[in-house]
Amino acid sequence: MKSADLIPRNALAWIIAAQLLLLLPHVLRLPLWIVLLYGAAFFWRLQIYRGRSAVPNRWLKLLFIGASMAGIAASYGSVIGLEPTVALLLVAFALKLLESVARKDGYVVIFLGFFICITEFLFSQDLLIVIYSAVVVWVLTTALIALHRSAAIDDTGPMRLAAVMLLQAVPLMLVLFFLFPRIGPLWNVPIKTQAAKTGVSDMLRPGDISSLAQSSDVAFRASFAREVPPVSSLYWRGLVMSRIDEGAWRTVSYFETPPAERRAPPVEKTGESLDYSVIIEPTQQQWLYGLRYAEARQGGILQLPDYRLLNPVVLEQEFRYRVRSWPEAALGRDISPWRRRLETQLPEGSNPRTRALAESLYRDTGNDAEYVQRVLALFRQQPFRYTLQPPLLDNNSMDQFLLETRAGFCEHYAYAFAVLMRAVGVPARVVSGYQGGEINPVNGTVIVHQFDAHAWNEVWLEDRGWVRVDPTAAVSPARIEFGLENAMREEGSFLSSSLLSPLRYRGISWINALRLRYDAVTYQWQSWVVGFDGQQQIDVLRGVFGEINARLFVGVMLASFGSMLGLVAASLFLRNRQGRHRDPALRHIRLLQTRLRRIGFDLRPGESPGAMGRRAAERFPGASDDLRAIARLADAALYRPLGSEQRGKMQRSLRRQVRRLRLHPGR
Repeated sequence: MKSADLIPRNALAWIIAAQLLLLLPHVLRLPLWIVLLYGAAFFWRLQIYRGRSAVPNRWLKLLFIGASMAGIAASYGSVIGLEPTVALLLVAFALKLLESVARKDGYVVIFLGFFICITEFLFSQDLLIVIYSAVVVWVLTTALIALHRSAAIDDTGPMRLAAVMLLQAVPLMLVLFFLFPRIGPLWNVPIKTQAAKTGVSDMLRPGDISSLAQSSDVAFRASFAREVPPVSSLYWRGLVMSRIDEGAWRTVSYFETPPAERRAPPVEKTGESLDYSVIIEPTQQQWLYGLRYAEARQGGILQLPDYRLLNPVVLEQEFRYRVRSWPEAALGRDISPWRRRLETQLPEGSNPRTRALAESLYRDTGNDAEYVQRVLALFRQQPFRYTLQPPLLDNNSMDQFLLETRAGFCEHYAYAFAVLMRAVGVPARVVSGYQGGEINPVNGTVIVHQFDAHAWNEVWLEDRGWVRVDPTAAVSPARIEFGLENAMREEGSFLSSSLLSPLRYRGISWINALRLRYDAVTYQWQSWVVGFDGQQQIDVLRGVFGEINARLFVGVMLASFGSMLGLVAASLFLRNRQGRHRDPALRHIRLLQTRLRRIGFDLRPGESPGAMGRRAAERFPGASDDLRAIARLADAALYRPLGSEQRGKMQRSLRRQVRRLRLHPGR
């Protein structure tokens, strides 16, 4: 193979650097063997680069491919899906680099790298990921430019040119982002089939939420149109669990509901309403969160019979929705016979001691409302303990919890309260979601973390409908008023497994200030970039142009494209002209051309400076030595890969030769 067809060493160095950068964001979601394979391929490629090893032969490459396919199928259970496909791309990138020798192989590897870089956005569209991906694109573009040059390893020219090219693309990117129509896909492809679900589950057992409370991840962010309500009143309702099976509370599905019960009963909207928008993180689930009685202010969101919100499709990316709530509205003043039976059912023979306790408490009360207060008083007065580290419970778990351990998290108390209510025929259910949140003083948004996950109850009372009751507030008022961190201060279990979370260091003012400012920037990024949909695009254009139509829209888009392309073309033209005048070697060669033209020497279009100098040496034998020296120096200064110091020396030598040259017509 000709040396001109080989990948230049500087381009190979940039490709190897890009290989490492592309792997890093995927490390935690890849099987360990792929990371080890990647490291082995990287080391082998370095040895080939240093001339200490050979490129693998055909049979060895086939063995690598077969083993990798089998390993991916074994690790993921299939080669079809987002995660196995990305893993396959990374393995292909590493193995392809091992055999890459020719420039054409370099093109394949670089373009594959661009494609792998895009796949990271299928997992996360966080601002830091965007910044990191921009760096990776810069490195890949540098490798692409270096592939066309034979520069020295330490030459920074490709890096500078790549930066200029990417900056020139920014205006076009902005025009496309703001003006290109937001057209929905012709089809939807399900993704993240291998990804674990995050957040509150649709089933609840004792211990489920306490394990979730060890996560500092953001669940969602909310922005209120007016003043933020008190944190203690922020009960973000997500799931309503009305059925208990095998010791776990779960929701009632659409097909388990009789046709007459599949629509939410009408609600009288009383009191002041709250308008707010929510940006929820991807959960791989469908339920949404809102305050008590919530109505979506946009199409496509369903309201179920128990007044919770549901998205028709799984949340595979950040999703923004607008809600209006009436916290004082009465829900379900009337209860149907089917609903009453559902909300009073208990498994036969379960928790007999709890049933006996409920009957003894109810016997001394006059009505259901008094009984609710009697049960809450029991939680307040008896030595119940709120803890993130509750003991394990056996069968008849509520008997053991209420009469023996008396230590639990919010789901223990919500579970026990619902059983105590149903044991005497009071309709009750468990509601799970989030309670509270952190108000960001930078932008006024409410940040709800996973550790804000909470479970409480709703009981049906005559003439009042479904009423929220939170037994956790009777045991640990600090949890509701001040949040989980304050409630767990003595126990010291708050985020005990997340030592690197900045939330553990909120007491350090500068760390907390940086965290809150970054979260404010993240919210703006989610609102104006990730969540910039077709409706927002129309609103922005109407704010600028007033009423818009198709002709105006197309005209603005074409005019913007034309102006941006014109600016880029003008900058390239000016840069080329300035570059020609700035390059010392070209300046000296133009001086020589001017002198040769004055004495009658014909300059040929497209002729290189070296060829011109050699031809002039034949025409002027008296100055042939100087002209041949100028030809050699011109070729070296313009075309030879040199370091900055060597290039400077060559240009100074060329200048001296041109100045000392003496030419006379006819000689």
